[in-house]
Amino acid sequence: MEIPPQIPRWGNRLTRWVGLCVLRMFGWQLNVVLPNRPKMVLIYAPHTSNWDFAFGLAAILALQVRVHWFGKHTIFSPPFKNLLIKLGGIPIDRSAAIGVVQQTTQRFAEKEQLLIGIAPEGTRSLALKWKSGFYQIAHAAGVPIQIAYLDYKKKVVSLGPLIETSGDYAADLEKIQSFYRGINPCIPEKFAAQG
Repeated sequence: MEIPPQIPRWGNRLTRWVGLCVLRMFGWQLNVVLPNRPKMVLIYAPHTSNWDFAFGLAAILALQVRVHWFGKHTIFSPPFKNLLIKLGGIPIDRSAAIGVVQQTTQRFAEKEQLLIGIAPEGTRSLALKWKSGFYQIAHAAGVPIQIAYLDYKKKVVSLGPLIETSGDYAADLEKIQSFYRGINPCIPEKFAAQG
């Protein structure tokens, strides 16, 4: 699998091997063709199970791509804190998440290459309304949104379309969610791809 030159890289043969082994052990396939863009907000849904994180991280390791991702601050505790941060984790305290959009937009301005992974549902529980932070970040930073997904029926990790934000959140969200309506989550009753 060829990774475009503008995509930030991370890892080595060992991390690639670990990622591929995890995916193969569970019968998953990796079907990813990344656009040659140095900066993107990578959204992944449906997020209905802890397995989503495990398979998503395995895919990142297998691809040797550097993706930073937001995680609930409570998972960043010893003994795993340093490892999760090394793997691209950014702790977020959702009760005090004011300023996350501004901080992330600033980070995009400072970096030549940056991929940020965000679960727009914001939770593994049923989310009837998605969080808008992923869109606000992409629009303010002037970077595209890359749709990523795990389809549990097909056992594939893949990408959907690349979305350039128009500024019309409702219209862009409908495009994004209409794509996800065809994806099979781990726990279907916890997924509702609607505004």
